[in-house]
Amino acid sequence: MIRRLTLASMAILGLSFLTPLTSALAAYPDKPIRIVVPLAPGGTVDMVARLISKGLGQELGQSVIVENKAGASGLIGTREVARAAPDGYTLLAVANTFVSAPAFVPEAGYDPLKDFAPITQTCQIPMVLVAHPSLPQNTVTALIEDARANPGKISFGSSGVGSTGYIAAELFSRQANIEMLGVAYKGNAQALTDLVGGQVMTMFDQVSTSAPYIKSNKLKPIAVTTQTRSVLLPDVPTIAESGLPGYEDVTFNAILAPAGTPAEVVDKLHGAIAKVLAQPALREQLGAQGIEVKVSATPAEFGQYLAESQKKYRGIAGPVASTN
Repeated sequence: MIRRLTLASMAILGLSFLTPLTSALAAYPDKPIRIVVPLAPGGTVDMVARLISKGLGQELGQSVIVENKAGASGLIGTREVARAAPDGYTLLAVANTFVSAPAFVPEAGYDPLKDFAPITQTCQIPMVLVAHPSLPQNTVTALIEDARANPGKISFGSSGVGSTGYIAAELFSRQANIEMLGVAYKGNAQALTDLVGGQVMTMFDQVSTSAPYIKSNKLKPIAVTTQTRSVLLPDVPTIAESGLPGYEDVTFNAILAPAGTPAEVVDKLHGAIAKVLAQPALREQLGAQGIEVKVSATPAEFGQYLAESQKKYRGIAGPVASTN
């Protein structure tokens, strides 16, 4: 009898601990959610995060606020989210830089696999090599020839070592066997501003943010980074068809949470974001800017994609680090 009473008491005690947690998960979210963008306003990551936040707020019945925390190639805002409470109320919007930066910067201060809970990829965006109109070269071949004759003369802007633009330029430089001068900014929007102003000469940028400047003749396109031409810039050749066969670099955007966020919360966020990105009007709006909606089938699938990306960037960073 005593033993049965003890077991019953333990069961009741266990349920008393589980009930608040279960109730909390069932009530999620019961306060505003914050999406941190670790880059300056105006870039694609910021734009996509803000579009998602509107629909996500409607899906979850709570306000979803986007907050920019720029600096150090996205490291400052990313570290902040890594240290945030794993309760689903602080999320992180990222691009490739999230995975590539730790491979290039040992002091990044976070591990993209260990410190975060993957939720989903949101989209993929081709990149385009753009230049200031005053740059004499108009083709990939001419640019490479000049860079070989004048190492370090042609500058390119990016949001820092390990960023999407930096990676694309590094791959280009290595494959073409040239040396370019990198200039780092807090975000792509600032780099674009200086490119338009002529402070830097070239930049690898997402087609979604460069297209308006190209159409207004403030920038000239040299080539796109995908194996096929962009629907947004159909007359612009690919780098692969312009002198560097096999060259390809595509950026992705995604949403993550701090490691330890309950699986039930992650799954709820994944489902809600998927519904938002399935809206025809939103897909059409992004497609008009050359952005392809791409939602991971599950958080686990996205986690595997991140692991494969980490391996890729570490492979790129190794040879780079050994030559510096």
